[in-house]
Amino acid sequence: MKIQQNFSLKNHNTFGVDVSARFFAEVTSSGELLEAINHSKTQSLPMLFLGGGSNILFTQNFDGVVIQLDLKGVSEEIINENEVLVTSKAGENWHEFVQYSLGKNYGGLENLSLIPGNVGTSPMQNIGAYGTEIKDTFVSCKVLNLGTLEVEEFNHEKCRFGYRESIFKREGKGKYVILEVTFKLTRKDHFIKTEYGAIQSELKKSGIENPTIQDVSKAVINIRQSKLPDPKLIGNAGSFFKNPSVPMVQFLEVQKRYPEIPNYPNGDLVKIPAGWLIEQCGWKGKQIGNVASHQLQALVIVNATGNATGKEIYDFSTKIIDSVKEKFGIELEREVNIV
Repeated sequence: MKIQQNFSLKNHNTFGVDVSARFFAEVTSSGELLEAINHSKTQSLPMLFLGGGSNILFTQNFDGVVIQLDLKGVSEEIINENEVLVTSKAGENWHEFVQYSLGKNYGGLENLSLIPGNVGTSPMQNIGAYGTEIKDTFVSCKVLNLGTLEVEEFNHEKCRFGYRESIFKREGKGKYVILEVTFKLTRKDHFIKTEYGAIQSELKKSGIENPTIQDVSKAVINIRQSKLPDPKLIGNAGSFFKNPSVPMVQFLEVQKRYPEIPNYPNGDLVKIPAGWLIEQCGWKGKQIGNVASHQLQALVIVNATGNATGKEIYDFSTKIIDSVKEKFGIELEREVNIV
């Protein structure tokens, strides 16, 4: 394993922000991972673990050791004629893993097609799209405890999943590194979810009445490609903000002023699309300096010129948060990790 100094992270974050790491190591095995961790500990340097770099915003250089997790491998264990456990190492690309599963006709992940990032980061924020979340198929993950340097196993309950949340983003933040993730998928009796978002209309457009899991995946890919920018073409981290959930009482007050507000009731709370709130405040397609809100999806902040700094992007997001709070009394929360 080679540890590099003053290493540019421009190609290791999907925003394309040009910052550098004091030290950088790409690890392909648990042995190399321990070596990189020991290097940082002996020098009393902070550590940052990178997957696909798709959910992170660097606002400054990192004065420590950035460890790129490139652990690879997928294995399977058939449980019965309708269920299979599929385990992926953390460094596998998420979308490629989904396509691998679909190629085996394993169902459960199709609605999560084309989400950027790696498998290892998927449980951290309980990634989700089109009515499906990681927690729906998640069984367990193996993690390295950074305090003891021992491998532990976290089951579903221990992960404490919430909306774009898990123990790894809260009390466990910075304490563990996810090494591999195991999912329980279906082999035959697939549960097709098409009621969320534009999936049904996309299937109808293709003349599909009885969709397969592969059809659903293609529909999701088409929808995402039609409204979300490709990070390879323009720097972005996908959805920058979480969709806020507010108490019913608060929602009804807002609804009085904005009867057309889209909403998804969930018990005593109501989820409101952050993109709609942002668009109503006039941000969709708006550009300030090097940063813009995407012209097709206000929820996505883009490095419009390719020259934006992390601070510019962060300040732009703050302006959006402030304007939504002023207009609706609702405070947006960033989904992207800020470093």
